[in-house]
Amino acid sequence: MNNKKIVFMGTPKFAVPVLEMLIENYGVDLVITQPDKKVGRKKVLTPPPVKVVALENNIKVLQPEKISTDEETYTTLKDLNPDIIITAAYGQLVPERILEIPEYKCINVHGSLLPKLRGGAPIQYSILEDHEKTGITIMYMVKKLDAGDMISKVEVDILDSDNYESLHDKLSIAGRDLLNETLPKIFSGDISPEKQDDDEATFARNILREDEKIDWNTSARDVFNKVRALDPTPGAFTYLEGNVLKIWSTEEVKQDFESNFDKVGTIIKQDKKNIYILCGNKTVLKVNELQVSGKKRMPVVNFLSNKKDYVGIILGEENE
Repeated sequence: MNNKKIVFMGTPKFAVPVLEMLIENYGVDLVITQPDKKVGRKKVLTPPPVKVVALENNIKVLQPEKISTDEETYTTLKDLNPDIIITAAYGQLVPERILEIPEYKCINVHGSLLPKLRGGAPIQYSILEDHEKTGITIMYMVKKLDAGDMISKVEVDILDSDNYESLHDKLSIAGRDLLNETLPKIFSGDISPEKQDDDEATFARNILREDEKIDWNTSARDVFNKVRALDPTPGAFTYLEGNVLKIWSTEEVKQDFESNFDKVGTIIKQDKKNIYILCGNKTVLKVNELQVSGKKRMPVVNFLSNKKDYVGIILGEENE
């Protein structure tokens, strides 16, 4: 039976399996998560998924706006004197004065194979950059972002059928299982931490609005990757006749495709179920599912039910 005092820091759905495993197998004394946020068009104040699980299990929750300067959080942690602090997608940099508290230090469950893809959006970037594999790294936390010594790793394949949601879920479970294997070794000292090579580091900054816009000058493969990296949220978009058009399910067209059009972003063909868009390097993207402004996402067959001929229309700018 575990007799260690454990503090968990995490916020989104990704962190939930990790927290649930810790509660079941080790016990959790305190959860620290981000503040509740207003969600949706009606701006409903909504707790983070981690908070919901913590409260269901009668675990105390702290939600500092800024953990680096929050004295209540620091005092609570000093008084609790946890043996270890475990983070998974917490969303704030933890200050050194907190990192120094636990005997077994602070560890992080990170969604990439470090030193590749340090930062807040490693899952999205592993798809955007067309990686064949990603994984989970458990490492010690240091002041520098995701730069601490690595304790354990596990690889996860990225399939063409994966989007952000499916890869997120696979990595979340992989993180839970790897932590469950690694934690007893940390407590027993049966680990050989490995320093990261900073020269090999790449970065996955948070996705910005401009990252969501499709650049039709890139290849069909690149657009395919962008679409699935941002599915189901926030979605990749372009403009159709000046209005926002989100592109969801797509496929690369692998065979040769003759067209009389040469401007990228042009809808060069439509059939009953799909539209085909010219991308950079004369590659072609087939769109299976999309979303017009003010509507829900829909199969292209529904979009084409108005019988309009879209061939020749160029997707692109907001004000045309």
